[in-house]
Order: sequence, then structure tokens, then C-alpha cells
Amino acid sequence: MPRNAEVIRQWKILRTLEASRQGETIAGLARQRGVTIRTIWRDIVALQEAGFPLVDEKPDGRTRWKLMDGGLKGLQNSGLSVSELASLYFSRALVECLVGTAFHEDARSAMDKVAAALPQRMRAFLDRLPAVLNVKANPGKKREETRYRKHIADLLNAVLEHRQVKMHYYSASSRQTKDYVVEPYRLAFAQGGMYLLAQVPKYRQLRTFAVERIKSLSVTAHTFDAPEGTSTDPFPNSLGVHTGAPERVEVEFLPEAAAHVRERTWHASQQIREQPDGSLRLSLNVCHDWALRSWILSFGPLARVVSPSSLAESILEQLEEARDGYAPQFDFELHSDPHGFGDHPRLPFGVRTTQVDTQ
Repeated sequence: MPRNAEVIRQWKILRTLEASRQGETIAGLARQRGVTIRTIWRDIVALQEAGFPLVDEKPDGRTRWKLMDGGLKGLQNSGLSVSELASLYFSRALVECLVGTAFHEDARSAMDKVAAALPQRMRAFLDRLPAVLNVKANPGKKREETRYRKHIADLLNAVLEHRQVKMHYYSASSRQTKDYVVEPYRLAFAQGGMYLLAQVPKYRQLRTFAVERIKSLSVTAHTFDAPEGTSTDPFPNSLGVHTGAPERVEVEFLPEAAAHVRERTWHASQQIREQPDGSLRLSLNVCHDWALRSWILSFGPLARVVSPSSLAESILEQLEEARDGYAPQFDFELHSDPHGFGDHPRLPFGVRTTQVDTQ
């Protein structure tokens, strides 16, 4: 018998019994699972020993087995079924996505309570199942945890009460620490960090601030009126965590990358146009920011910006800067093909294309 086959079959039986209003006979379960009646009897006993409330009834003169939600202590008024509670227990891995946020410990505490609602024997049974859900969390940002948590608590109150905030903030773009008075609209967790969306009255601009870069802040008594629409997507025009006006962007992907590109939704505005040679062109309405450029560059030679020319020029400049970082240190063989690109045209280092005006 394959490893874990028994416990997986028993889990499927449990789900079948819960979904059945009239219950299932032993013979019916044996047919569904493709095993003997004797095996199903052993499965029923194992599930009962694990703490699942299985009962047999004879509504039509035939013995049928059912799963009763009310058989678990504390489950009657929760609104959760047994399998829903078990699914929450499985999904505790999702909590690790919140590592580094102010919500991680609270979420972990809630998941611990979910686990506590399950009898010990039931948890032992569920832990025998193979890992059904694994999560790789985004890289967490480094921060001073005590200050970070306090800032988030203060900002949450400021957002709820519509109060202006004074803050001392380190700007990564200017590499300077500046003083701001802002009107905080909302907090958003994205890409491993917490961000504050706030209006800066002095500049009449909506800006995004990384919470870990806030050196100090104080919530003032001054209130403001939050504009409509601040509860929508905080970064509607960005592939990352930026704000800005959208512009039509078209990127061509070679066949080697086309399958990966077409199977995902990169942005709500995307449109795909298939090409006869297996390549595709992806159109997006997004703002030109670091997230967009880094995403395009991540595909290397398999992606080419078709439009706008300003974005193509920016990508080319970054490629040239990267080349300049390598070229002085290595003696490249310009005509070799070590990576197997085959007949794809390759330009020698230092030669710029004529498709983009770089002046």
C-alpha cells in the first residue's frame, strides 16, 4: 500500500459522510473508494477512535453512516463544520506569511485556538496526512520590532479616527530623513512589509511610506476628511507597492517564457495576444515604477519592451549599467554560445540597439 494511502482514504470517507444528507452505507463507501467492505469497517473504527463523531442510522431500514457536527465540544455554536475546522487546522501554514507584521502573533494565537478546538486524537490523525499546504513567505524586512509595532498601532488609530500624523521619515530615494505632516488613509501589507498610504497636504499628493522607515511619529488632534474610494485597492496601477498614473505597456515574450506568462494574472488590466511563432505580447495599464522594471528584467533575454519607448530606454540603460559592472572584470567570448540560445540574435557587449532613442 502506498505511503499515506490509508489515512488519505479515511479523510476522503470523512468528507463524503459530511457532504451526504442521508448518509452512506458501508457497501456504498467501499464501491466509491474501490476497496473491500472489511477495509471500510476498519476505516470507520479508525475515524471514531480519532474522535470524529460518526453515527449510524436506519432511515430506510438500511444502516447508513453520517458525520455529526454537534459531536465536537464547542463546535455547536461556531458555525463551522468538522471538515471546515480541520481545513483551518491545515491552513495554519498560511500564518507564516504574516511573519514580521503586527498581525502575526494574533493570527498565530487564533490558529492555536483552532487547534485546541480539535481533540488531541483528531489532531494526531490530521498530522498523519501528507503536507497539503506549504507556504513560502516573502522575504521579511528588517526592523526594530518594538518601535515598528507601536508605529502600526498608532497609525491604525490615526486612520480610524482621521487624525493627522507628524512623522520623522527616512526617504530611500533622497537618502535623507525628513519631517512630514500626513493624512493617513490606510495601511497595506505587501511584499513582506507594511506600507502607509497618506496624503501629504504640503505637496497635495498621495504618497506611500514604508512603516519600517518611520523614525518617530505622533498622532495630532487635527482631523481631516478622507476622500471617497480610499478603501479600494491601495496600489491599483502598480505591480508592486507604488502609486502613479497608468500608461499602456506592451511587452513581448519569447516562446520559452510564454507558458509561464500566460498562466498567471499579473495585473487586472492585462491582455494577451498570441503570436504565430509561440511568443506572445502582453499589454498592461500600469505605472512606470521599480516593480514594473524589475519584473521585466527578471525574464532576461526572453522579454522585450515594445512600448512605450521611454520604458524601453529605461530598461536598456539598466542593462547597460549591469554590463558595465561585469565587462571590466571578465574577458567575454563574444561569439560563443555557452547558454544554448541557438539562432537567437545576440549583440556584442557595448553595442546599443537602434530601436530606442537613448539621447
